[in-house]
Amino acid sequence: MLKKRVITALWGIPLLIAAVWFSEPLPWFTVLAAIAGVAAAIEFYRMVDASRVPPLTVFGLVWVLLFIISPHFGYDFLVPLLLTSALVLSLIWLVLRRQREAAFIGWAWTMAGILYIGWLLSYLVALRGLDDGRNWLLLALFATVGSDTAAFFVGRALGRHRLAPQISPGKTWEGFIGGILGAIVICLLFILIPALRLPIGYGGAIILGLLVSIMGQLGDLVESLLKRNMGVKDSGRLMPGHGGILDRMDSVVFAGIVVYYYVIWVVA
Repeated sequence: MLKKRVITALWGIPLLIAAVWFSEPLPWFTVLAAIAGVAAAIEFYRMVDASRVPPLTVFGLVWVLLFIISPHFGYDFLVPLLLTSALVLSLIWLVLRRQREAAFIGWAWTMAGILYIGWLLSYLVALRGLDDGRNWLLLALFATVGSDTAAFFVGRALGRHRLAPQISPGKTWEGFIGGILGAIVICLLFILIPALRLPIGYGGAIILGLLVSIMGQLGDLVESLLKRNMGVKDSGRLMPGHGGILDRMDSVVFAGIVVYYYVIWVVA
């Protein structure tokens, strides 16, 4: 399993860096985020459908995509419009649909997929569009990777106390603390490396690392709870050693929100 994780990371991380780094003038990161987001939404709705709840899959996929690309077309204006249209049009679709059994539960899961994947992922796209957006986005991504990696290895080596045994038995408090330290180290690199330098200072780097790791690990627990409720181990098999696309996005979408609002409220 570890070998597969490393091999997947060896091709996945360079692809991600290239998409972020060369997103001007063409928005390659948005393209990658849209592809990943739609794939994650397919995994999400397949899990829901397998639990005998019929989501509005096609509708959900379209609105996930619209949310992801919305930062390119006036984010503040489009989000309320997308939220309103998603609610109203999906309810109309529900009335016109033949299937009546568990209809409103399916509708609720449809909206959950749109918000959980589409809306949250749009923050990463919006982050890339800010001043110094390339480096801010790289910080969000790599601090999450650093947190996940440190939590994994520290948890395996030192883990004794279970963090949330009824949600994710493999996670430990030792791994949780290791993840925080890993994220802080990565954030400090964005002060020390000239090409990546950001105006955050050492205190800001520590705070960001702390928040990114905590939110990222909470996001991981949220997805673990989702899979446990759906009765599956992984959301998919597209990424050997890691599971599905949704399994890899769970931490980073929460981390992206933290960094986005840090830039908007503290740095700007």
